[in-house]
Amino acid sequence: MSFIAKLDQSWSDTNSLLMVGLDPNPKRMPAELQGRGDAVYEFCKAIVDATAQYACGIKPQIAYFSAQRAEDQLEALCRYVRAAYPGLPIVLDAKRGDIGPTAEQYAREAFERYDADAVTVNPYMGFDTLQPYLEWQDRGVIILCRTSNPGGSDLQFIESADGTPLYLHVAGLAAERWNTNGQCALVVGATFPEEIARVRRRVGDMPLLVPGVGAQGGDIPATVQAGRDSRGRGMMINSSRAILYAGNGEDWRQAAAAAAAATRDAINAAR
Repeated sequence: MSFIAKLDQSWSDTNSLLMVGLDPNPKRMPAELQGRGDAVYEFCKAIVDATAQYACGIKPQIAYFSAQRAEDQLEALCRYVRAAYPGLPIVLDAKRGDIGPTAEQYAREAFERYDADAVTVNPYMGFDTLQPYLEWQDRGVIILCRTSNPGGSDLQFIESADGTPLYLHVAGLAAERWNTNGQCALVVGATFPEEIARVRRRVGDMPLLVPGVGAQGGDIPATVQAGRDSRGRGMMINSSRAILYAGNGEDWRQAAAAAAAATRDAINAAR
């Protein structure tokens, strides 16, 4: 099943637009996992088990695994999700941005080593950046467009001669030229709902990965109103730290589940 088909099925099956981000910070691990060699895997597996019923997908951030020399634990986690939750899309958050043979290897890493359904990509070097990922015709390529960080405006608001800001130019290219397999999506931050709305108008029903709710303070009702597609879905609204570290006691699993459920419900109320 292709990424877009799997995502669409997940939206229907779970009645959720929540994407649970996995950013395992060793300094914030539960006490029971401190010092364990498999702590990253066990923590993330427990979070997935606690939140899967409330989520349309999971998004492991590769830097948190590689910095801890835990790539093997990420591989094991992806295998576990595939086996235990086969309908749950895995988005590898890597933000790769190279070209040519190097990008080919990054694509193999994402789609062979981790068997991810989709990967995030930085389009700064143009279509050459995306092409190696598009060779995997059933996998998703999620393109940075309007990011949630304040400094994103340094480049993303630069205007072309006709007054179009760069982020909207990227959105147009993604919708009109780059989406060769129909498996592309865009990253648009919840911290900028007006820009989400402009991107939505530009790209139609293309899926949006929307970081910035939870710890970053993005407004859920404004985000949903700006970004939902013609069917009232169309978004993977990501929350990471607000779910992962909702509790720091022995009930951390239950706290994560409660935070995920509350976020899912808040999103659905805004739909």
